[in-house]
Amino acid sequence: MVRSSDILLILVAIIFPPAAAAIVGGICSADFWINLLLTLLGYIPGHVHAFYLIYSKMQADERFGPGNWEYLGNAEYAPIEAQYAPAPQQQPYGAHPPAHGHYGAVHSQGQTTYGTA
Repeated sequence: MVRSSDILLILVAIIFPPAAAAIVGGICSADFWINLLLTLLGYIPGHVHAFYLIYSKMQADERFGPGNWEYLGNAEYAPIEAQYAPAPQQQPYGAHPPAHGHYGAVHSQGQTTYGTA
């Protein structure tokens, strides 16, 4: 999902790609210096690199949640372990629910339950 801050970051990347790289990775990061060099060598390669950095940040937001990641450099992100809780997996359509607590379920003691208890 695209947030308003991502749209603003894209607009900054259109005007001056190294500024967007500095916002994403910091002014002292290798990504900033690579982007500055690419922009000086040709304006389009700087744009491509800046958009790649923004895309990677958006993917980290979707995967780990907004703000639940840390930037490792080289357009790589990792979850902050204390805050990261993976989303529960959904069952595919038509899949049967787990057998515990349902009609005819066999429990670990070998008892079969009939009903909703």
